[in-house]
Amino acid sequence: MSAIAFPEPDPAILARRDAILAGLARILPADCLVASEAERRAYETDALTAYRRLPMAVALPRSTRETADVLRFCRDAGVKVVARGAGTSLAGGAIPQEDAIVVGVSKMARVLDVNLADRTIRVEAGVTNLAVTAAVAEHGFFYAPDPSSQLACTIAGNIAMNSGGAHCLKYGVTSNHVLGVTMATIDGEIVEIGGDWMEPGGLDLLGLITGSEGQLGIVTEARLRILRAAEGARPVLFGFDSSEAAGACTAAIIGAGLVPVAIEFMDKPAIEICEAFAKAGYPLDVEALLIVEVEGSEAEIETQLARIVEIARRHDVKVVKESRSAMETAAIWKGRKSAFGATGRVADYICMDGTVPTGQLPYVLKRSGEIVASYGLRVANVFHAGDGNMHPLILYNCNDPAEQAKAEAAGNDILKLCVEAGGCLTGEHGVGIEKRDLMRHQFSAADLAQQMRVRAVFDPQWLLNPAKVFPLDGRSAA
Repeated sequence: MSAIAFPEPDPAILARRDAILAGLARILPADCLVASEAERRAYETDALTAYRRLPMAVALPRSTRETADVLRFCRDAGVKVVARGAGTSLAGGAIPQEDAIVVGVSKMARVLDVNLADRTIRVEAGVTNLAVTAAVAEHGFFYAPDPSSQLACTIAGNIAMNSGGAHCLKYGVTSNHVLGVTMATIDGEIVEIGGDWMEPGGLDLLGLITGSEGQLGIVTEARLRILRAAEGARPVLFGFDSSEAAGACTAAIIGAGLVPVAIEFMDKPAIEICEAFAKAGYPLDVEALLIVEVEGSEAEIETQLARIVEIARRHDVKVVKESRSAMETAAIWKGRKSAFGATGRVADYICMDGTVPTGQLPYVLKRSGEIVASYGLRVANVFHAGDGNMHPLILYNCNDPAEQAKAEAAGNDILKLCVEAGGCLTGEHGVGIEKRDLMRHQFSAADLAQQMRVRAVFDPQWLLNPAKVFPLDGRSAA
C-alpha cells in the first residue's frame, strides 16, 4: 500500500500553526477544537487503516454557521480542509494531511423535522444512517440505503461517497434518496440545494454534490426520502458448488426481470469467516452462497420465491434454506452485515469496490481469484451481487511490507478488470486515495480535465480534500 503518495506538507502553514489555532479558537468554543497530539491521533486515519496522517487540528462545529465560518477562515489562511463524518471510509476519503484541518460533523446530530405526509425527514449531517430509520420506524417508515457500517456511518459520509448497501438493489443508493442539502462553501457561504419536492427542475446540482467526496463543500443538513416499510420480507440462502454458478444464477434472476430487495454473495472463505462469528446457520459444505431477500404480502413473497428457486435449480443449486422466523432472518443478516468486522479477526485486508454488469460476474469472479492467487495471497468475496458491486477482501499481513505491496497490486488489477469488463472503479466506497491513481484507467484526459474544471468552480484554491479523487500530477484549476 506504500505506493499511494501524499503531498508533502506546506512548511509555511505548519510554521503558522499556533496562529491558525488561535484563529479557530475565536470561532469555536474550547470543546469544539481538538489541538493536542494525543487527541488528534483519533482522527489520523479512517477505515483504510494502512495509512495515517496526523492533522494540524480538528474542528467540530455545532452548526452550519460555525462550519461556514471555519471554512472562510481556512480559505483566508490558505489552510486545507478534510471533511469527516464517522471515519468509516474504506477508500481513505477522510484521511487528513499534516497541513490540513479536519472538520467533523459529530456535534451536528439532531433530527430536525419528520414529515410523514410528504415522506421526508430533515437531519443534521452527523446523524447516523441507522438513526434515520430509528426516528421513523414506529410510524412504519424506513430509510433505504443501508451500508454495512450503518450503525456508525453518518449521513454526511453517505452523501460524500454516495453510499449503497445490501437493499439498494431495489431501492437505489444514497443519490436516489437525497432531496435537498444545506452546504457550507469554502467561501463561508451557506447554500440550500434541492428541497422537499421529489423532482426539481433545472441543473442537477444535488446529483453533483452527492458523491463529490467533500471536494465541493461540507454538507451540514440533508432532506431525505423515507419509505413505507413493506408488509413482510423473507431471505433465502442458496448454496452452490462454485462461485461461477452463483454468479450465473444472479445474472439469470436479474435477466428474468425479477428485482428482489437484495442479492448478496459470499464465497467459501467468507462463509466460513462469517459463520464462525455470527453462527447464522450458513451451509459450510458449499463453495458459494447467495442471500436473496424478497418482500411484499405473503402471497407476493411466495410467488417471487417460487420463481427464484426455479431459476436457482436450473443452476444446480445444492442448498436451499428459507428463513421461517424473525430470529432466523436476523441471524442471516447479522452474518452478512458483520462480514468486514469478522474478516478483521482473521487477517488484515483491503476491501475493493469495483462494479461490473451482472452478466460479467462469473467471468470476473473467476479472474479475480486467479489474480489474487498469482500474488500468493488469499481472497474472501462478499458483495452486492444483484447490482454487480463487488467487494473482494484481499487478505494479507500488514506487518509484512512485501505482502502489503502485493495486496495493493492485486487490488489494482481487480479494479482494472472491472473497468475492462464494462464496469467502473467504485460502486459505493468512493475514490478517496485508494483509487485516485486508477482514475486514468476509467477516464480519458479530457474527462478528468472537465471534472477538475467543475471542481474548481466551487474551490479554486483546491483546499477541500485536495489529495483525493484526482491523480496528483497534471492537476489544473483552470
